[in-house]
Amino acid sequence: MYTAHPDRYAEMPYRRSGRSGLKLPALSLGLWHNFGPDRPVTAQRAILRRAFDLGVTHFDLANNYGPPPGSAESAFGEALKADFAGYRDELVISTKAGYLMWPGPYGEWGSRKYLLSSLDQSLTRMGLDHVDIFYSHRPDPETPLEETMGALHSAVQQGKALYVGVSNYSAEQTREAARILGELGTPLLIHQPRYSMLDRRPETEGVLDALDELRVGSIVFSPLEQGLLTGRYLDGIPEGSRAASDSPFLNSDAVTEDLVAQLRDLDEIAKGRGQTLAQLALSWVLRGGRVTSALIGASSPRQVEDCVGAIGNLDFDAEELARIDAIVNR
Repeated sequence: MYTAHPDRYAEMPYRRSGRSGLKLPALSLGLWHNFGPDRPVTAQRAILRRAFDLGVTHFDLANNYGPPPGSAESAFGEALKADFAGYRDELVISTKAGYLMWPGPYGEWGSRKYLLSSLDQSLTRMGLDHVDIFYSHRPDPETPLEETMGALHSAVQQGKALYVGVSNYSAEQTREAARILGELGTPLLIHQPRYSMLDRRPETEGVLDALDELRVGSIVFSPLEQGLLTGRYLDGIPEGSRAASDSPFLNSDAVTEDLVAQLRDLDEIAKGRGQTLAQLALSWVLRGGRVTSALIGASSPRQVEDCVGAIGNLDFDAEELARIDAIVNR
């Protein structure tokens, strides 16, 4: 039987999400990959246990995570029952809806019918009566935002979610979503954008500025750029890597000689800070406190440990930041 480490809260910093009362760990565990039926259950549970032992209290899911869709939530539900039933109130569990889950016109996007049906299915898969955060996973260009936000509000009113968030929304869409939710009486808690040293769009397109203005939290996904910002690609594309498999999220064409040279130079900065490249990348997105939490993925407990090591050095001087910018922008 699993017993959580007694010192699990000793090192991990917890940051308030916007102006809410909810604090999130600086690093949260995303179950986007590595929690489908192709992975041994023992390995999945070892990752979850090690994360919690290191103070990672937030587990982030979505209805379509797997593969196949739904399998990550089912696997997580089994782990909850086996290992974490006594720790539920120490956990923040989030899920999302927006991408394709079932055939027909009601199986994706942002209609009230889809979002609330999907949430019911997610709760069943995980064996929960509520999640802590429920997200609109992507904006729907054909459904009025009032309907999508109204569905999130209903999830809270029905007791099926404590907080709500959005993901992949532009700055303008985020402001409008926050306005609508505010009028309904369910504040927007958090936004989940893609953000890393190699993908600065939340900065350049004003999303982070909008969140600062709205006093809304942020949790960033792909801070390691699908594994590029780890030591794995410093010598090109290794066998068995995501790029070698031509994943839809990272293909071999993206790993150019110029990119590998950039990664090596960033790795030198990391070494000078006493960090791995992955730790540097995580420290960078968490610098200055603008980002509430960074989502990590892991295929082993050791990867969780390496990522959590980033919290030991979250500060950068101006010279380091300038060197990183020069490398990324050349």
